[in-house]
Amino acid sequence: MPGPGKAIERAYTPEERAALGDGVALLGDTTFDIYLNDAAYWKNVPAKVWDYTLGGYQVLKKWLSYREEALLGRALTVAEVDYFKEVVRRIAAIRLLAPELDANYAAVKADIFDWAGVDAKAMK
Repeated sequence: MPGPGKAIERAYTPEERAALGDGVALLGDTTFDIYLNDAAYWKNVPAKVWDYTLGGYQVLKKWLSYREEALLGRALTVAEVDYFKEVVRRIAAIRLLAPELDANYAAVKADIFDWAGVDAKAMK
């Protein structure tokens, strides 16, 4: 079974909060430091990024849990460490784009094309 890992939730530092600006509202009021081992960790993974789920699974935690050294028989590669960082950034981008994506979906939904009146044979 995968291990629980080590994730420490904390408040943003004033510098982190300033860098996020209005994004704090979309990324969560707290952040996590996610430990790779006793010496190395990813600092400042926003709460709503760390807690992001897909298919009922917490994406980042699940990915890391199956890559623990005890399961793999080796440490993470540099490429895997970088990949985790990239995924964190991608999830943060999705969270930050959410209001725009929701507005776009609402606009499309409000102006759908009426396919009922289209003759399928005439479209060929």
